[in-house]
Amino acid sequence: MSKFQFHSNTSQTVGVELELGIVDTDSMALSNRSSELLATLPDDISESCKHELMQSCVEVISGVCTTVSEARVDLSEKLRSLQHSADNLGLGLWWGATHPFSHWQDQVVTDDERYRGLVRLLQEMARRLITFGLHVHVGVDSGDKAVMICDRIMQHLPLLLALSASSPYWEDRDTGLHSHRSKVMEGLPTAGLPTLMRNWSEYVWLVNHMEETGFINTIREIWWDVRPHHNFGTVEVRMCDMPGNIDHVCALAALIQCLVKYLSDRIDEGTYQFDCHPMMVRQNKWRAARYGVAATLVDTFDYSEKTVAEIVERLLGKLRGVAQDLNCESELLMVREIAGRIDWADRQRLILQKAGTREEIVKQLIQQSRIQ
Repeated sequence: MSKFQFHSNTSQTVGVELELGIVDTDSMALSNRSSELLATLPDDISESCKHELMQSCVEVISGVCTTVSEARVDLSEKLRSLQHSADNLGLGLWWGATHPFSHWQDQVVTDDERYRGLVRLLQEMARRLITFGLHVHVGVDSGDKAVMICDRIMQHLPLLLALSASSPYWEDRDTGLHSHRSKVMEGLPTAGLPTLMRNWSEYVWLVNHMEETGFINTIREIWWDVRPHHNFGTVEVRMCDMPGNIDHVCALAALIQCLVKYLSDRIDEGTYQFDCHPMMVRQNKWRAARYGVAATLVDTFDYSEKTVAEIVERLLGKLRGVAQDLNCESELLMVREIAGRIDWADRQRLILQKAGTREEIVKQLIQQSRIQ
């Protein structure tokens, strides 16, 4: 018997969640002051700004929006209020998937029973989760469709990681990767690429048995790169690193919304499931984590190698009509600009090369990401 039901959402609505680091503007190090920061927010904003596992992180959540531009307006209002409160406390907001030099050992777990339970269970795997990601929800009309879309969108997840890669540094050193966050997340027992599932009933069976056997305490402890979200009636894409500004957030949200709508329409038209081997996706994900937007990814259909820019151009051809229907064409087309420039990981490296300090990376990118 199912312990949960999928609350259908028929309109391809979009919701965006941002995980932002909290830094001290004197030292530019992460600061464990989320409780203090959140306590200063107006009531209408505080409901959408939440604690995360660590006190050095805050989550900013959009409302349920019909378009990406609507989500941008919603998020911008909340971010301005959060910035104002942070300014008054001598704090800044870090838009990157890992911090350039702060250590996880110095971060404090939020005083919450669920979070304390996760640390007891996962030990160092939880305590080192000093990472910041972008999550995008897109509404779909049934649980079966949500599961099918999670399967079919999997081949596109490495592209999303390559476009958003912003975590080259860890523990005050250059890892050589463009997305070290993705590798940290894979240390969790229920993170990474999802298992293949045929329908909603199989997903419910899997989650129920994982709870009954004690592998997880609740469904919230499944942290796949993409997952169905039964309460919201959405497909939630969790693959992306936290990009460096709101423009790139909206571009990636538009790409994800268009992909979900495109796949949903193909399912309605009766197309068969795409036969994409998970090992190919896993290898492409590694290349995306290693090289970011400079990665060469393997086409999972004909096994040819293509640059990120070539893959983007091909996708834009497929999705432009969908974007027009969803009123997010301008945001979607910005993905082409992202693919044609260096990614946020190499932007951090370039600042270090020119300025000489990791503190300057944080200082410059905090200023660049501010909502005006």
